[in-house]
Amino acid sequence: MDVSVPLDPSEITRQLVELRVEHRDLDAAIAALAASPHGDELRLKRMKVRKLRLKDMISYLESKLIPDLDA
Repeated sequence: MDVSVPLDPSEITRQLVELRVEHRDLDAAIAALAASPHGDELRLKRMKVRKLRLKDMISYLESKLIPDLDA
């Protein structure tokens, strides 16, 4: 996945869709791993960190879709 910030609103929207899908899938994987009695704690922690990064990227891209009112 390209992490550069696109300027085209349609490209931002496309990236947002991809990130939201990955975030949702990661949420399901975290829940499944957490419910497992033999869950790998280090893997679980890494997945949670990745999920937080995705959330930050989603928030950042969403803010890019909001027009700058000071312009």
